[in-house]
Amino acid sequence: MEDHADVAPAKRSYLIGQTEFHARPLEPALYLVATPIGNLADITLRALETLAGADVVAAEDTRVSRVLLERYGIRRRTMAYHEHNAAQAGPKLIEALEAGQSVALISDAGTPLVSDPGYRLVGEALEKGLRVVPIPGPSAALAALTASGLPSDAFLFAGFLSAKAGQRRSRLEELKAVPATLIFFESPRRLAETLAAMAETLGGARHAAIGRELTKTFEEMRLGTLAELAAHYEAAGAPKGEIVICVGPPAARQEGPADIDRLLLSLVAEMPASKAAAEAAKMTGGQKQALYRRLLELKETGGD
Repeated sequence: MEDHADVAPAKRSYLIGQTEFHARPLEPALYLVATPIGNLADITLRALETLAGADVVAAEDTRVSRVLLERYGIRRRTMAYHEHNAAQAGPKLIEALEAGQSVALISDAGTPLVSDPGYRLVGEALEKGLRVVPIPGPSAALAALTASGLPSDAFLFAGFLSAKAGQRRSRLEELKAVPATLIFFESPRRLAETLAAMAETLGGARHAAIGRELTKTFEEMRLGTLAELAAHYEAAGAPKGEIVICVGPPAARQEGPADIDRLLLSLVAEMPASKAAAEAAKMTGGQKQALYRRLLELKETGGD
């Protein structure tokens, strides 16, 4: 595990432009610090104070984190914590926390624990009764969702799909009926292949959006159906940069009369008829009065 103790002077400060700000030492805790996903100006003041005030900065890649820290004049002790060394690095970070030190955890970009192994460290800290403090900020998944034009009242972050076709298809089948916008990360070289698999499994007519290089110079949001996007990237070839895929929820299923009858009977078994009709109206988009009359008919005929 990398441990750059030589850059840990007593001074705790950060720079904004040419102005230096002093940061107080932090209370012992594991701080989950969100960092920019591209544009370094997206860092928050609280994040800067936390990074400058921490005893240790645990980074997914210390070479990447050094760019951010140097931009803001932060010189703290850094330690590598990533998927390949978590088993060795995790206990050392827990030991530091138990010794009364403060640890700031950052990923290469965005919010820690989103598609990285930080959740293991958080789980270990919580099991030992150690304090965990979120320092919110940039997130590629949320940035893409908000710019996609797709429904944002319910969404599911599904991370990276498997590179293996069978496992990818199985996972998409599991997600097919989820009534929410789906958010994925994907590598540029697999984008066309993944979009083709999504069009085949989820339906080519489903609306989607591709976020590329978000917050960077060549930021792009491309909208269309899965079929259209798959065709575009098949023809254009692999794009450059970080990729986020947003897929809109499935179209609402049209309920048939038999489906509505079953719904009404299941609801009325748990609540009064008027309330059951009102609930069914919310769920199906039907008229409450008509559903109430139908429910009375079903009760008279015994549900036949």
